[in-house]
Amino acid sequence: MIDVRRSGDRFRGGDPATGDSAGIETLHAFSFGRFYDPDNLRFGPILACNEERLAPGAGFDEHPHSHTEIVTWVVEGELTHRDSASHATVVRAGDVQHLSSAAGVRHVERNDGEQPLTFIQMWLVPLEPGGEPSYTHVAGMAESTPYVLPEAGAMLHVRRVSEGERTAVPDAAGVYVHVVRGRVAIGGEELGPGDSARITEAEGLELVALEPSEALLWELASV
Repeated sequence: MIDVRRSGDRFRGGDPATGDSAGIETLHAFSFGRFYDPDNLRFGPILACNEERLAPGAGFDEHPHSHTEIVTWVVEGELTHRDSASHATVVRAGDVQHLSSAAGVRHVERNDGEQPLTFIQMWLVPLEPGGEPSYTHVAGMAESTPYVLPEAGAMLHVRRVSEGERTAVPDAAGVYVHVVRGRVAIGGEELGPGDSARITEAEGLELVALEPSEALLWELASV
């Protein structure tokens, strides 16, 4: 089964103009913060898939997380990350960042660059709570090497495809697809930028690029 969710139906958070969140616009794919939809709480271990847009100088001040695997994909611009476990990095387009918050960690996320920043941040529930926080930064993630997240029983694939190119969708109990850019077709459904698909019992499916495209695919052991 394929459940398509459109970018235009995402809940909008942040405020690009005023208040503490000036210069921040967020598009939420799942229930988040003050937005609550009891029928849209999660898909397997995935709790959040937020498209974050930060103007130069904007950012999220230090805030806490716990018992969450936080995976970030930078689309354009540069993301400055600092956390209470003494990690400080600049994450650039095509990089993957993974913060395992475990029993608790605090971090700061900012756009300290001169250009707008867009990133996709995904939260997953760990199979086991607690433990020590950890941090991983993969610069220039290769399409041939998925990012394995055993803590949540998941694996992240990136697909960059030319017009007319086909690529396999993982055969898995669940697959979550987020289109970063371009237009693709999966199982007879067309998806554009910001659209997503929640696929259960995926088998023999292909992603077909209708134009040059980039998509993130989560392969999930259970849903």
